[in-house]
Amino acid sequence: MTQAKLEAGIFDVDGVLLASPHERAWREALKAFGDPDRFTTAVYQAEVAGKPRLDGARAALHAVGAADADRRAPAYAEAKQARLEELIHAGAVTAFPDALRLVEALADLRLPMAVASSSKNANQMMRSICLAPGKSLVDAFSANVCGRDLAHGKPAPEIFLLAARALGVAPQTCFVTEDATAGIEAARAGDMTALGVARLGDADPLHRAGADLVVTTLDEIDVDALTEGRLCRRPI
Repeated sequence: MTQAKLEAGIFDVDGVLLASPHERAWREALKAFGDPDRFTTAVYQAEVAGKPRLDGARAALHAVGAADADRRAPAYAEAKQARLEELIHAGAVTAFPDALRLVEALADLRLPMAVASSSKNANQMMRSICLAPGKSLVDAFSANVCGRDLAHGKPAPEIFLLAARALGVAPQTCFVTEDATAGIEAARAGDMTALGVARLGDADPLHRAGADLVVTTLDEIDVDALTEGRLCRRPI
């Protein structure tokens, strides 16, 4: 685990803070391009989650063996986006209670936090989650780099380095919370501490990607230790 004292946290959105309909939208939009039955949760997590939209579309089409994947990827990405917007408007976004508890606990402790997602829908989804009257989830973070146009998406570290810069801290003093292997790889490439959330029983891939710590729920995190700059499980 990185030895630098931790001073700030960076959070991915889909799969970490929110149970969003991204995977469902990718699968349902695939019907016009390939076999949706081959687009499993494992494929989504390994090939699509955390990546910019066009990269995810291309990877998904290749993963399911779709014909002419590279040429058809932009159309698939657009179809997925249209379906996702329909699902968001229908209220198909919920927050993970353990994530809200951790974010609110760290906010109470005034630990600097950034939210960082390649999804251009992230802020819209977070605004749908109310924390208190007049305050949504997006307001809990002091820095927000969601939906930025990046030269290199995950597993490159660009988005997390932008988040650290926005927080005014060194990358080595940040921990990144991610549920996807591409995100864990990006955190490590940025010389950050990587916290994996294995909500789908996928701890092994997260460990293999280089996570410093893997938990099944963010309630396992020792908040008091974070105030001392350490990332670890809370005592049982």
